[in-house]
Amino acid sequence: MGDLHRLIAFDLDGTIVDSRRDLADSANELITELGGTALPEEDIARMVGEGAALLVRRALAAAGVRDVRTALARFLEIYDTRLLRHTRVYEGMVDVVRFARSLGHVAVLTNKPKAPSERILDGLGIRDLFDEVVGGDGPLGRKPDPAGLNALMRDFGATSNTTMLIGDSAIDHETAIRAGVRGCLVSFGFGFQNLPQDRLRGDEWIATDTSQLRAILEKFAELTEVTEERSHRRNGVNGGKRSS
Repeated sequence: MGDLHRLIAFDLDGTIVDSRRDLADSANELITELGGTALPEEDIARMVGEGAALLVRRALAAAGVRDVRTALARFLEIYDTRLLRHTRVYEGMVDVVRFARSLGHVAVLTNKPKAPSERILDGLGIRDLFDEVVGGDGPLGRKPDPAGLNALMRDFGATSNTTMLIGDSAIDHETAIRAGVRGCLVSFGFGFQNLPQDRLRGDEWIATDTSQLRAILEKFAELTEVTEERSHRRNGVNGGKRSS
């Protein structure tokens, strides 16, 4: 493990894993059970990112199906049987996460409930690469509320200057802004296509592939080293005794 004061948090769906088909198939099974017509995978992918309840609501509305009280629970039952049918880790992402671990603490911050998130990571053989997994069904709420990220920063002794959030969506982008941390967007993730370009401020990093993401992590490490050195120098000056 690298610098213990660094924290690198990853979104899950659309960042670490490509889960589009399993999510779309699950939503479409629910839609057809309720008498609707299945939607294109791309349409459902655009609905992902703000939790299962909102995904179900959006999918049923798009299909013209009434949102019944049991719809969310039924979707979660269906999805529980499909978590790992087609979901895969993005090519090169395992090496990126391993490199991130050499720099500091590494966590998953997702709006997906924690239990299926853990099962996906376990099933893909990568759970041990992460120090913590924070799901959207816990007491800290869902992104873009920065509470989950702030809690991770406290737990690992990181600051806003030594923390980076990596994600693919407008939700991740907004979370990084609210937490005051460095944000990195992966344009290969399926959430990036829905991110309004006018929301970009110009100071965020954007990775088009995992090779570029590793290069961005290297830059992040360099910048945080400079920040830490400046902090140590200030503390040394302020904390030292003036000689007489």
